[in-house]
Amino acid sequence: MPKSKRNRVVTLSKTKKKGKEHKENIVNSIRECAEKYSSAYVFSFENMRNLKFKEFRDQLKSSSRFFLGSNKVMQVALGRSDSDEIRPGLHKISKLVRGDSGLCFTNLSKEEVQRLFNEYEEHDFARTGTTATEKVELQEGPLDQFTHEMEPFLRKQGMPVRLNRGVVELVSDFVVCEEGRPLSPEAARILRLLGKKMATFRLHLICRWSPDEFEIYREGLEESDIESS
Repeated sequence: MPKSKRNRVVTLSKTKKKGKEHKENIVNSIRECAEKYSSAYVFSFENMRNLKFKEFRDQLKSSSRFFLGSNKVMQVALGRSDSDEIRPGLHKISKLVRGDSGLCFTNLSKEEVQRLFNEYEEHDFARTGTTATEKVELQEGPLDQFTHEMEPFLRKQGMPVRLNRGVVELVSDFVVCEEGRPLSPEAARILRLLGKKMATFRLHLICRWSPDEFEIYREGLEESDIESS
């Protein structure tokens, strides 16, 4: 009998080698881009949505290349100081690859890049743990937007509901979420059912590098802060 795929053994040495090769490929790709493109940007993101980001990336694939992943790998690729940077000044952007951030290499003008990033905004349903942007409260009475089949599910989410002549009814006022507080799994599900989108996927430019210029876009951050970090 042929061996089941589920029982196939992968040795640890192979997985380590694959991981190392993957990192080396990323480092080499970043270094190639640093030579090929006219400028590089560090950007941060909030409420990342992978599918939406792929659409944004594909829209610019003829002029730009994006990298997301391990900050450490990206820093190594760029160089962490002026002694190991691959092009003059690149270690400055390396120091700003922190937290939820990524790299963009592009041949677009800085005005066009700023416009694209500043205008980009996608609204989506918030996930568990996201901070609520407003208080959502449902008033006692019939909930006409829900069919009677939804009543058990709504009750399972903690909503005080009952069926009244086939209509889902809230027997008392119910607070789904409070502004400024993290969403519970139940609150996230209810907001989705209500069609209320509380998460906004945004991209923010942090800095720009080109062979003859370095600019910082983030407020409160100066070039001297980078040199001393």
